[in-house]
Amino acid sequence: MTVTAHEGPSAPVDAALVARLIAAQFPEWAGLPVREVDSAGTDNLMFRLGDDFAVRLPKADWATGQTAKEQRWLPYLAPHLPLPIPVPLGLGVPGEGFGRAWSVYGWLDGADAFTAPVTDLAHAAVELGRFGAALRAVDATGGPASFRGGPVTEWEEGAMPGAIRDLGADGTVDPEPATKAWESVLALPQWEGAPVWIHGDLLPGNVLTRDGRLSAVIDFGGLGVGDPACDMMPGWSLLNAETRPLFREAARVDDATWARGRGWALCWGLVTEHHYRATNPVLAAVAHRTWSEALADS
Repeated sequence: MTVTAHEGPSAPVDAALVARLIAAQFPEWAGLPVREVDSAGTDNLMFRLGDDFAVRLPKADWATGQTAKEQRWLPYLAPHLPLPIPVPLGLGVPGEGFGRAWSVYGWLDGADAFTAPVTDLAHAAVELGRFGAALRAVDATGGPASFRGGPVTEWEEGAMPGAIRDLGADGTVDPEPATKAWESVLALPQWEGAPVWIHGDLLPGNVLTRDGRLSAVIDFGGLGVGDPACDMMPGWSLLNAETRPLFREAARVDDATWARGRGWALCWGLVTEHHYRATNPVLAAVAHRTWSEALADS
């Protein structure tokens, strides 16, 4: 994949550009081989640098704030969490025709759970639940608001009717039960507690597996504070009816938060499949699975 930077002089964002950035700004790593890591992510490009490092570069202007946020907060959060997360080792600045800040991280072994699915779902359910509970327990003072930290009804309320209409028209979803389920989400009580830390994007592409078991959590572009309901989405995007209760128990959330999490899975899934079905089939497939599980569980 080759992406063109949108700020400063245009340059293809490929392994050659990353090698030039490293040589200019981190000469101690110059000469290490660079290769792109395949990803269906919408915000960042990832390259492996040698055997021990990863380079992460924003694809678009809307993702530029993620670099500073991850540099600031991931080292603070990592010691409190039961699963490995990326830890920044270097902050890159615009250069070589690339106009955004970027980061170097330690490499985490494994493959994302879409490429290499979890086979031990019970283990993943407990580990992800514990991860979320530990994350929420960290002092959130000064944390930035997550873009998914507010009510799901504010995030995509306007897009849901169109998604249900269009996906219903081509037979992808049955509009009547989908609409009824969405109406029940609109009636849910909202979060009244203090903001807590949330990952914001716990999807199969953002967790790593090794030998079929969950091994790490990555991609903290949605990190911030707010309502923890969105971090319940793995219950429907990754797990199944048999393992969802294990996840919920380990996550230690109340009934209303769990119900809002199901609402997030329904809404995110339908809106995302509607938006990406022609342009990002991998993400659309994750979305389809997520809303299907949530609708069946409603």
